Amino acid sequence: MDLILTTFGTYLHRRDELFVVKVKDEKQEISSRKVRSILITTGASLSTDAIALAIEKNIDVVFLNAVGEPYGRIWHGRPGSTIAIRREQLRLADTEQGFRLALGWMTRKLDNQIEFLRCTRKRRTKLSAPLTDALHKLEQHRTDLNALTGTLDEIRGHLMGIEGRAGRTYWETLSLLMPETFRFSGRSRNPAQDEFNCLLNYAYGVLYSTVERACILAGLDPYVGFVHTDHYQKKSLVFDLIECYRIWADETVVGLFAARKIKPSQFDCLQNGMKLNKEGKAVLMEAFGAFLDDTIRYRSRNIKRRDSVQLDCHQIANSWIKKEAS
Repeated sequence: MDLILTTFGTYLHRRDELFVVKVKDEKQEISSRKVRSILITTGASLSTDAIALAIEKNIDVVFLNAVGEPYGRIWHGRPGSTIAIRREQLRLADTEQGFRLALGWMTRKLDNQIEFLRCTRKRRTKLSAPLTDALHKLEQHRTDLNALTGTLDEIRGHLMGIEGRAGRTYWETLSLLMPETFRFSGRSRNPAQDEFNCLLNYAYGVLYSTVERACILAGLDPYVGFVHTDHYQKKSLVFDLIECYRIWADETVVGLFAARKIKPSQFDCLQNGMKLNKEGKAVLMEAFGAFLDDTIRYRSRNIKRRDSVQLDCHQIANSWIKKEAS
C-alpha cells in the first residue's frame, strides 16, 4: 500500500516495526511490511526514527507539491544494480538505437490511446462518429511515427511534432466524453485551468513517482533520457518511460467523471487556475490506487498493474547488461 499523508499537521513516527500516524488526537498504526511508499502531500512532521524505518524496509518517502508533482524523496544511497547498466544507458543515449527504443515507448502510448477510444466507442454509441474520426487520425499518426527515418537530431523534431498533433486530437476527443459542465479546452498545467486537468496532473504526478522508483530499483539513471533531452535537474528517462503508462491516469480520471464522482467542492480556486483540495485528492487517490493494484496478465504472469512498471524497467536493465557483456 501507499501511505498517503494529506492532512496538515500530521505527525509520522515509529513504534518498533510500525509506522504511527497521528492526526490531532487520533492515532493509526500500520505495519511497515504493508507499506510500499509514503506520499506526503501537505505540511507534516516525520521523526528520524520513521525515516530510518522507511530506509531499512526499502520504502521511499515522496513529497508531492500542490499539483501532485514529486519535488523530493528520501531514499537509501545504494545503487540499484551494477554500474554497467548506466554505462550502457549513457552509450545508447546519443545513438539512433536508443532513440528507436524511446520511439517504441511513444508508439505504445498511441496504441494505448487508440485501444482506450475503441473500447469507449462501444459504450458511448452516441459519440461513435467523432470517436471514429479521432481513431482514424490517431492511427495515421501512429503510421507516421513508424515511418520516421534519419539521424537522432532530425528524427526528434519530427517525432515531437507528430506527438503534438496526436495529443490535440486525443484531448479534444476526451473533452467530448466529459459531462457538459466539465468539458475543457486542451491540456493545462501549473496550474490547471479546469477540473479534468487538475485531476489528470495530480495522477500524472503520482505516476512520475512510480516510474522514478522503478528506474532507481532497476539501476537505471532517471536523468539520462532519449527523446527528452538532457536538462539540469530534468528526469529525462522518467519523462520518456511514463509515456507507456499515462493511459492509466487517463482511464481513471475519465471513469471518475463518468461515474459522477467529481464535484466542484473538490477543488480550490487559485488566482490563475485551480487545484485539488483534500476531498478531491482522497477521491482520486482511492480510485487510482485501486486501479494500479488491479491484477493483470502481463508478460506471462499475473501481477499488479503498478508492478508491470518495475518489470519493464528490470527488462530494460537486463538487456543492457547483456549488451555490455557481449
